Amino acid sequence: MNIKSLLLGSAAALIAVSGARAADAVTVAEPEPAEYVKICDVYGAGYFYIPGTETCLRIGGYVRYDAGIGDVGSFDGARSNDVKDGKNQGTWEKNTRFTLKTWTGQETELGTLKTYTEMRMNFGNSNADPDSGPNAAGNKDFDLHFAYIQLGGLRVGLDESAFDTFIGYAGNVIQDTLVPYGDFQTNVVQYYFDAGNGFSAVVSLEEGSGGGNDEFGHLYGVGTIDSYVPHVVGGVKYTQGWGAITGVVAYDSNYEEVSGKIRLDVNVNDALSLFIMGGYGSDKHLKDLSYDQPAGGRGFYKPWGGNWAVWGGGTYRFNEKTSLNLQVSADEWKNLGVAANVAYTLVPGFTVTAEVDYLHAGRFDDAGPENWAWTPATKKNSVGGLLRFQRDF
Repeated sequence: MNIKSLLLGSAAALIAVSGARAADAVTVAEPEPAEYVKICDVYGAGYFYIPGTETCLRIGGYVRYDAGIGDVGSFDGARSNDVKDGKNQGTWEKNTRFTLKTWTGQETELGTLKTYTEMRMNFGNSNADPDSGPNAAGNKDFDLHFAYIQLGGLRVGLDESAFDTFIGYAGNVIQDTLVPYGDFQTNVVQYYFDAGNGFSAVVSLEEGSGGGNDEFGHLYGVGTIDSYVPHVVGGVKYTQGWGAITGVVAYDSNYEEVSGKIRLDVNVNDALSLFIMGGYGSDKHLKDLSYDQPAGGRGFYKPWGGNWAVWGGGTYRFNEKTSLNLQVSADEWKNLGVAANVAYTLVPGFTVTAEVDYLHAGRFDDAGPENWAWTPATKKNSVGGLLRFQRDF
């Protein structure tokens, strides 16, 4: 065998082995193209498309820390019995809250389909009965506060009453219900109409909820409907650059009572905005709440004392970071509330608010279940303060 033959044989062997190995080679599949999240700017900042759908989603919320001091009547402080000697004394009221919000939006042949949810989780102490012992801190409650579906102007689900949301809340203070102006959470079936020229309207069928408490902690008015007849709320609004005029009327199907509110908002200039809101409601049947006499005369749509109440105040913006907010409120039972705060935005999304509250609360007692005599009894003055840290995202 010569060298030439040896070389030719070796080459043939190498080719054969290479062919065999090539036949056994593993084919690696090409990676599928990644589906990146796409920004959706149709409904505003923060939305993105849910992969594989035409639905836009936004996720947000806030983390809040509150520290309150003062009298119980101002809703700012807490009472506790000293753990060593049992002496009743004032203490901080603390609350930390995590709130998670979601928004969705999608265009359909029947209009924009939206949803909104808001869940609140709280840890802290509470204004428990001082006789119950130490005011222990702990997980307080889970609150599904909003969960509704909206298609065009039709909204169904859990919302706050249109008696409050359509006309607006009573100012930018934290304690805006020193004199209460309405109950809030309820299941709704409602329809919004926007004429596009500043006029808008709402009709809302509502379930109500379990009522509320007056300034002395007494339960008033059962708000949940007790038959197939819903509560009914209607409202109209006219909005222009100078402000707005709004009116709402509510029919309480439980007590067959009617309440209404009218409001004027004025934008004085870029720095100053003012509002005044008045409420009036009938209470003939509400006074028959014999199971809780001191709080009779209040209901889901008329939680203030007496027939009438008024709220007023405004906001002054010193600059982009600092604002002063004020609210004064009063009702026929001579309840008077004053709340004022300064809100300062340290950095975008992080705001610190310091508020002082004053409540002059009137209490109305009865002269026996057979003979109602709604006359002023004891008056109580309460002062408190609240410091709030809130990070919105």
